[in-house]
Amino acid sequence: MSSVLDCSDPGTWGPALDEAVNALGRGGLVVLPTDTVYGIGADAFAPEAVAALLAAKGRGRQMPPPVLVADVRTLDGLCTDVPDGARALVEAFWPGGLTVICQAQPSLAWDLGETRGTVAVRMPDHPAALALLRRTGPLAVSSANRTGRPAGTTAEEARDQLGDSVQVYLEAGPAPGGVASTIVDATAGLRIVRAGAVSLEELREVAPVTEGEAPA
Repeated sequence: MSSVLDCSDPGTWGPALDEAVNALGRGGLVVLPTDTVYGIGADAFAPEAVAALLAAKGRGRQMPPPVLVADVRTLDGLCTDVPDGARALVEAFWPGGLTVICQAQPSLAWDLGETRGTVAVRMPDHPAALALLRRTGPLAVSSANRTGRPAGTTAEEARDQLGDSVQVYLEAGPAPGGVASTIVDATAGLRIVRAGAVSLEELREVAPVTEGEAPA
């Protein structure tokens, strides 16, 4: 059975985060609050856990999950050849609702799905998420919902969709953003591939981002 645990108060969230860390360490799944929507997370370096995440959402390996980090400096640990424009966007909008796709470090021992050698990375602007990430390291995190349904904006909304496929649900009240992150592909120029929490106009104040769909 899954547990719904309160993590709204830094003074009392210790036991809830302990449970989440333990579940992730065993290869389990955790739903966590972020500044955009709630996310379903797994140890990014545990292929079976990532596969369980995709199965819980009802999606295939062709839609690999992004990776959440607790520190801007982790970007260079996960990515190679990060362009200056992407660094400028990260400096402006992290922590926050921006995900950047970069070339992944080829030495990383992970399997996020069919990534074509890339990884999507974000640093969320939520105290509970950052506290968890500081303890676990990078987590593979996708929106907490079944594919094709609205993303959960509370842990209970997520639980209604994901049920016992998730071991621990961290509840911190309604997600403040309620809109998924904006995704910018930085592997060939800077191209917005999903509109979201950060507008194109805001991005263009920092770097020359273009519009366009991701290549098939």
